[in-house]
Amino acid sequence: MAKPLFCLFLCVFVYIFPIKESGVIANTNRQTFLSEHQLNELLSNHPSLQGAIAGVSVRSASSGKLLYTYNGDTRLTPASNMKLFTAAAALTTLGKDYTFHTDLLTDGSIKWNVLGGNLYIKGKGDPTLLPENFDQFAKELKLKGIKMISGDLIGDDSWYDQVRYSIDVPWSDEAAYYGAATSALTASPDKEYDAGTIIIEVSPNEKMNKTAKVVVRPQTSIINIINKTQTVSSDVPSNIKISRGHGNNVITIEGNIPLKASNLKERIAVWEPTKYALDLLIQSLKKQDIKILGSIKVGTTPEHAELLLSHQSMSLSELLIPFMKLSNNGHGELLIKEMGKVFKGNGSWEDGLEVEQVALTTLGIRMQEIEIRDGSGISHMNLVPANEITALLYHAKQMDWFPIFEASLPIAGNTDKMIGGTLRKRMKNVSLKDNVKAKTGTLTNVSSLSGFINANNGETFIFSILLNHLKDEASGKQIEEQIIKILANNEI
Repeated sequence: MAKPLFCLFLCVFVYIFPIKESGVIANTNRQTFLSEHQLNELLSNHPSLQGAIAGVSVRSASSGKLLYTYNGDTRLTPASNMKLFTAAAALTTLGKDYTFHTDLLTDGSIKWNVLGGNLYIKGKGDPTLLPENFDQFAKELKLKGIKMISGDLIGDDSWYDQVRYSIDVPWSDEAAYYGAATSALTASPDKEYDAGTIIIEVSPNEKMNKTAKVVVRPQTSIINIINKTQTVSSDVPSNIKISRGHGNNVITIEGNIPLKASNLKERIAVWEPTKYALDLLIQSLKKQDIKILGSIKVGTTPEHAELLLSHQSMSLSELLIPFMKLSNNGHGELLIKEMGKVFKGNGSWEDGLEVEQVALTTLGIRMQEIEIRDGSGISHMNLVPANEITALLYHAKQMDWFPIFEASLPIAGNTDKMIGGTLRKRMKNVSLKDNVKAKTGTLTNVSSLSGFINANNGETFIFSILLNHLKDEASGKQIEEQIIKILANNEI
């Protein structure tokens, strides 16, 4: 009789204390997804996942209970899903109403329409400064009666340290808009707020065999364009390539553009964004006929300098829209440095990440399970388990700032760029459109998607999908959407 009794005991034990493993429901009352088998089948046998690693986590949005996990405790590279952690930490520490300031100061005085001394522009991390903001500075200086500056024009970026790139940014990303250098004094070309970048637009010439037309926005003298293009007949394919040299602002445009081709637009990061911002201010001063007698240089504002003007950025709650919707890497790195500056007195990645880790601990995140290297997710060395991402999203729901956080997430199928964001062209079918709010992530061989889904049965699920070591990221996007469809049709 001993053996049957032992078996009965074992069955009861397993029923009460179910074993948790990848691909099973992690639920003590054994409620299960009817879609459990579909998820297991997809994740175990999809051809694009052979040789790859998938981590999937699903929780109840109402209770936080872990409903499904597949390699959910395996640390994987999250790509831009790391921005979820940065946004949550910034809201926790800096607060939703936090703003950045840019100041104009002087160590001299105004007399007879002359500013007798140096003019300093001190940046404090604002990534939203546009050319029109520099124009406004110049207009307000003119209203103060200034027609001439006898001293130097000095750009001050000392609010942060002088390390321009996070630790794992490869040199090959240096000129890409998503890899732009970080500076406390910087500028953006338009309202997508890609700080430290310019927009280059290439269009065909009206005549064959002539170089293409090139327009740079905003115009700036810090770059040097080398135009090696040629306008060719309309039956020849376009092969325009735009590149920037390492450690300089020499931008080479080469290749053919067909006679009737559409304009090609590309964002390029500049080398040393502090000088870029300075140049925009110089142009604005010239528009107002304000002359500078001294030199143009980078330096530090003396403590006794007097404040002349100050510009205040949009609030953090507004900044989160381009940061999260458009997956703006530069904002993530600036937020890390700003947290370091405000709470530890040093605008560095090292200090900022320490502040972030403390903030995430207060949100219930097990920091011993996570490796954070930056604020944007550009590093392949960031490591996060899918279960920790869904835990973060559940704990975020309990915070008073959650409506702001949720509103910053891209919304599936919504074609408005500032609403749909990086999901505006995805999941347009009726059942998913507007029902998925999630942060996307893409790196070489990595695809990720984490957020919230309103299922067809009225239940809301929190999910995280991390796919690593893919042969191509496009297949990862397809797998993500297959998983989302399974969740949308789930019944509990």
